[in-house]
Amino acid sequence: MEQPIAIQIRLHLERFEPLVSLQQWEQQLLEAGLHRAAACSSFIGRVRAGQANASSASAVIALELEHYPGMTEAELQRIAESVGKRHGALACLIEHRVGRIAVNDAIVCVAVLADRRGPAQRCCQELLEELKHNAPFWKREWSADGSSQWIEGNTPL
Repeated sequence: MEQPIAIQIRLHLERFEPLVSLQQWEQQLLEAGLHRAAACSSFIGRVRAGQANASSASAVIALELEHYPGMTEAELQRIAESVGKRHGALACLIEHRVGRIAVNDAIVCVAVLADRRGPAQRCCQELLEELKHNAPFWKREWSADGSSQWIEGNTPL
């Protein structure tokens, strides 16, 4: 019988500390009886300091993410289950900010536990790409001059 993947999804309206989240997540898994995995792969993404965009000479100072509560978490769960199963992950963590996020603040933390580094790394990479391209978030860049622009598409690798 295939063991279910332990998946944790959290959306944050306020700033969060990814390294604290990772430590708490692993401790919770151990307390729940999941053995300490041989491999953990993680990624922390932060809002980049922006250059002036095409519609404004002012630099980007914040990113805003909108979502549909409930539907977004369900889709993130579906993505994590699908990708985790494909790579044999034991556990997946997705923590994501929503709302207005300042430059240099953490926007996403993704982590994967597996029995080997290859599956952990590949799963983490694919999970992040799925989030970037298929998760139901709508992004808007805010410039120092107060203007904003909705983002179409995603940034390249």
